[in-house]
Amino acid sequence: MITFIASIVALILGYIIYGKFVERIFGADKNKKTPAYTQNDGVDYVPLPWGKVFLIQFLNIAGLGPIFGAILGATYGPIAFLWIVFGCIFGGAVHDYFSGMLSVRNNGASIPEVVGKYLGTGFKQFMRAFTVLLMILVGAVFVVGPAGILESLTPESLTKTFWVYVVLLYYILATLLPIDKLIGRIYPLFGAALLFMAIGIGAALIFGNYNLVELGQSTFHNMKANSSSFPAFPLLFVTIACGAISGFHSTQSPLMARCLENEKLGRRVFYGAMITEGIVALIWAAAAMNFFGGVPQLNAALAEHHNDAAWVVKIISDTTLGKLGGILAILGVVAAPITSGDTAFRSARLIVADFLKFKQKKIVNRLLISVPLFAIGYALTQFNFAIIWRYMAWSNQTLATIVLWAITVYLAKEKKPYWITLIPAIFMTAVVSTYILIAPEGFRLPHTISYVIGGVSVIASIVGFSFFLKKEKI
Repeated sequence: MITFIASIVALILGYIIYGKFVERIFGADKNKKTPAYTQNDGVDYVPLPWGKVFLIQFLNIAGLGPIFGAILGATYGPIAFLWIVFGCIFGGAVHDYFSGMLSVRNNGASIPEVVGKYLGTGFKQFMRAFTVLLMILVGAVFVVGPAGILESLTPESLTKTFWVYVVLLYYILATLLPIDKLIGRIYPLFGAALLFMAIGIGAALIFGNYNLVELGQSTFHNMKANSSSFPAFPLLFVTIACGAISGFHSTQSPLMARCLENEKLGRRVFYGAMITEGIVALIWAAAAMNFFGGVPQLNAALAEHHNDAAWVVKIISDTTLGKLGGILAILGVVAAPITSGDTAFRSARLIVADFLKFKQKKIVNRLLISVPLFAIGYALTQFNFAIIWRYMAWSNQTLATIVLWAITVYLAKEKKPYWITLIPAIFMTAVVSTYILIAPEGFRLPHTISYVIGGVSVIASIVGFSFFLKKEKI
C-alpha cells in the first residue's frame, strides 16, 4: 500500500510545487483579457466558471486511456506507477498546461495553428491533417468502447449496434450545439459518475482485504507475461498514455482556452485536470494488479479473456462495490470515453473551421463540416476495435511529441527555461520512433535494430534543435 499511497501523494505535491513553477515560467497574467471575452461568439467562445471549465477539461481528456490503458499497463507490474507519476508531473501536465495557455495567448487557436506558429508552415499543414485524422480515430474508438460496455449492462435486450447509434446521436448533438447548452449542463452528471467510480474503487483498495503489490527490488522489472516479446521500453509508454502524457489532450485544451475567464486559472484547469487523471490511472492500475492476486494472475486472467480490459472493469466493479455500486462505477467508466469522444469530433470541426477560416456561429456552417467527419467516424466503427486502438495509441503519443517540441521552441524563442519540455520531448521521440519499429502494428523489426534506429532519431532531433538554437542565436 505504501507505493500506491506514495504515488498519489507525489502527484498532489507535483501539482502544488512543479505546477506553480511551470506557471511562473509561462508568466500567466490575471490582467490579460482571454479569448472567452475578446472572441465571444456564444457557441465555442463562452466565458465559464473555472470549476465548470476544470470539470469539462477533465472529462474531455479522461477517455478510456486512464482506465483501459492503466489496466493493460498494469501487466508490466509496479513500474507502471513510476511512469504514471513522473510522466504525469513532468510530461503530461506540462504538455497540457502549455497547450491550453498558448492557445489562450493566440486567440483560442487550435493546436495545429499553435504548432505551425512555432515549427513552421510545413508542420502546420501536416498537423492539420494528422490531428483531424487522430480526432476521428479517437471518436470512432470512443463510440465502440462505451457501446461495448453498455451492451454488457443490457445483454438480454439492447445490442452493441443499438448503443453505437445512441452514442453517435449524442456526439452529433454535442458537436453542433453551443458548448454551454449540452456539454456544460450534462457534464456535471458524468463527472459525478466518474468521481464515484474513482473514489469507490480507491476506497475498496485501501480498506478492502488486499495485500497491495509494492515496488521493490523483486518487482522492479518487466513482469508482463512473455516479457521478451513485450519490452517495457517502449511499449509501456504507449500502453499507458492518457494517465501519463497524451497528445489528444493538446487538441482538447484549446476548447477550454476559449472558455477560460482568467489566465491565472490555467494551472487549476490544465495542469490540475491532468494530475487528476493520473490519480484515476493509478487507482485502476493498482486495482488490476491486486484484484486477481498479483501481476502474474492479472496477466493470466487477461490472456484468458483476450486482453479485454472492459471485462476487468466489470468484474472489479461488481465485486468490490456490489451490484448497484458496480453499475454506477461502470457508468462512470462509460462517462470517461463518451466525454472525450464528443469533444474529439468537436475539436475536429473547429480545426477544419480554423483552417478554412469558416465561421461557426451559424448551424449550417457547423453541419457542412460535421457531416463528413461523422460519416468517416461511423465507417471506422465497422473495423476491428483492437486495430483502431493500437494505431490511435501510437498516433496519440506522436502528436504529444510534436507538441512538446513546439513548446520547447516557443520557450527557447522567449528565452525561458526550455529544458522543462526539451527533456520530455527527447524521451518521447525515443518512445514513438522505437515503438513503430518494434510494435506488431509497426515494422516488427528486431529489438536491437529498433533501439539503434530509435537512438539515431533522438540524436538527429537533438542536432536539429542545436542548429535551431545556433540560427536563432539563443
